[in-house]
Amino acid sequence: MAFWSAENATKAYLRALKMGRRGKEPDVSEFISAMAAGNSAQLMVMTCAGVAGSTTLALIAAARQTGGKVVCILNSLDDYVASKTALGNYGGSLTFVIGDAKMVLNDYETADFVLIDCNIDGHKEVLKAAQEGIKHNRGALIVGYNALHKGHGWNNVDEFKTYFLPIGDGLLVIRKAPTRKGAGDGFNSRKRSRWVVKIDKWTGEEHVFRITSPCF
Repeated sequence: MAFWSAENATKAYLRALKMGRRGKEPDVSEFISAMAAGNSAQLMVMTCAGVAGSTTLALIAAARQTGGKVVCILNSLDDYVASKTALGNYGGSLTFVIGDAKMVLNDYETADFVLIDCNIDGHKEVLKAAQEGIKHNRGALIVGYNALHKGHGWNNVDEFKTYFLPIGDGLLVIRKAPTRKGAGDGFNSRKRSRWVVKIDKWTGEEHVFRITSPCF
């Protein structure tokens, strides 16, 4: 069962920041990396609407922190060739699978972190397939990115809880609901959390903190 590790989250966040080679403020990719690593994910499966890019690098950074594995599902051979080129030296750090995401996800029931590009055709069906795939994997997370302006209907279904985060182009976070009364999860509706990045003015080092506070 997955467990939360603040140390993994922080290190993966900073690793993803460096891998992205950006000089600007952190974006959704680093946040995704922190979530995956913080959840101590061992098998991370993602779908892409096109060519793999910064979000794929985010999972590679998380996998290097947790010792896990990344599987990237692509639609076509052309996307595969372009993705290998786009990722450069990091292209050998993951496994590529070409096929229908709804079908391929069934082969990864042990995944504990599933990342879905909501720009993919039939994204709602893909999200449902992901839920079906991990329903017996307690602690697993499903994250949909590019979820903004994708319509409504992100309702809690059966044993799953759904949360929308206004980060980047929108993040949809789905996880199994607590199995017993009083059991909490990382996105408890009674608590509010946020990430804070502090830079030491003397050393230039970045420090990332997750702050949780009651939500009344």
